[in-house]
Amino acid sequence: MTTEQRATVPPQVQRIVLVDDHAIVRQGLRTILEREDDLEVVGEASTATEAAAVIERTDPSIVLLDLKLSTAADTEGLDLCARLTQRHPGLAVLVLTTFLDDSLVVEAIQHGARGYVVKDVDTTELLRSIRAVARNESAFDSHAAAAMVRSMRVQPDRPKFTERELKVVRLLAHGLSNRAIGAELYISETTVKFHVRNIMRKTEAGSRAEVVYEASKLGVI
Repeated sequence: MTTEQRATVPPQVQRIVLVDDHAIVRQGLRTILEREDDLEVVGEASTATEAAAVIERTDPSIVLLDLKLSTAADTEGLDLCARLTQRHPGLAVLVLTTFLDDSLVVEAIQHGARGYVVKDVDTTELLRSIRAVARNESAFDSHAAAAMVRSMRVQPDRPKFTERELKVVRLLAHGLSNRAIGAELYISETTVKFHVRNIMRKTEAGSRAEVVYEASKLGVI
């Protein structure tokens, strides 16, 4: 094939499914991606169940996946990621979420994701990440990459809490409800629930009382 012939060969089009519980986010992503000749949005889903059905039907090469897909579970996307990559081994999952936590970045990769970027990433970086996972490479924005580096420095037997999580733990120790914690920290009750569940996962605690007990043993309260 000559140089001229190679220049006329169109790039392989990557078929993308968007999985996010906010329609306005999906609409914005679709608008951005469909400007690119090598990217095509072939489906959307707002729940894990919808996502499984849409991906089965459309056979995409890439899934852009939010970790939070409902108010009931803040990291439902992790489980979905594992199921999708097990059922579709060639599928590239790129996590695109608002949550940035060192352990979540690591867990996403452990659950089969090829990359992790936060939603405040600029368009150029997002497109670069999508094309990287399409080439079977890893893709992290600067925040997620830093989180990966920090996680490798953490002692494996000792959970590491973010500053916000430490504040939540200390307010839990004072017996505050999720609503009261949210008011104290100027965050939503939903965000408080996310942090509490994340803390429970890190401490392997089954209740808020166990969280306080484990945190006291670790010396953080």
